[in-house]
Amino acid sequence: MTSMNPMNSLHKFFLSTITTLSLTTLVQQVHADQLADIQQKGEIVIGVLGTAEPFSFIDPKTRELVGYEIDIGKDLAQALGVKPVFKQLAVAARIPELQQGHVDILAAALAITPDRQEQIDFSIPTLITGQKILVSKQSGISGIAQLEGKKLVTIKGGTQEANAKKAIAQANVVSFDNAPQAFLALQQGKAEGMVDDESGLVGVLNKAGSKAENFTILPERISTTQVAIGIKKHEPALLAAINSALLQAETRGEAGKWFFQWYGPTTQHGFSERDFTWSAPN
Repeated sequence: MTSMNPMNSLHKFFLSTITTLSLTTLVQQVHADQLADIQQKGEIVIGVLGTAEPFSFIDPKTRELVGYEIDIGKDLAQALGVKPVFKQLAVAARIPELQQGHVDILAAALAITPDRQEQIDFSIPTLITGQKILVSKQSGISGIAQLEGKKLVTIKGGTQEANAKKAIAQANVVSFDNAPQAFLALQQGKAEGMVDDESGLVGVLNKAGSKAENFTILPERISTTQVAIGIKKHEPALLAAINSALLQAETRGEAGKWFFQWYGPTTQHGFSERDFTWSAPN
């Protein structure tokens, strides 16, 4: 029987290990080039909500998707040289749909949070705003400190519930599927406050007609929110291309134009200034 040389065995082990690692790296690189895949198929599938005005919603006249993030999505597609395909998603399904490859990117009112940053990557922020609380004028509530131990309503799947509990430790927060349901509960006296993005609350009041006179938005923010484009982890080429396109849109003045078109003083959201710009990450 021929004895096995231990040095030869060790050499083969290292060669096998190196080969396996090289193949693994190669596979990761192939999978990581989502940008090339998008450009090869000639389209980018963009996950949107389609129910969150002015981010993205159905125009009642044309029955087409319009909004701030629709304009952004179209511009990103043009920058990449592909066709935009918009896919409507539920709030809670946004990240799973991206991770499972059902959409290429998310332009779906997606706020940057530490938890989400562990799951996906984000572009530079496309909107910087904050969350506030809407209350009845009859309640006499003038500050968030008065909401300790009170019931609040908000919307499922976003950051509102967590931020409300962080700002008001003893608050009892109940989440609804959408803003109209949450506002109805507030009108019915089932809660003392409604938590949402500032623009969302302004939109709710603008749709409330004469009933809006009975409510007010508290001046204090419970959080500052940065909304961005969501991208799969480990896609550096796509992330760089998205950020480059956004920075170019800022330079051309398109970013500001879109903001004032959808959030400006002539809209139901009524923002008179844009206190942020799309800028390169630190």
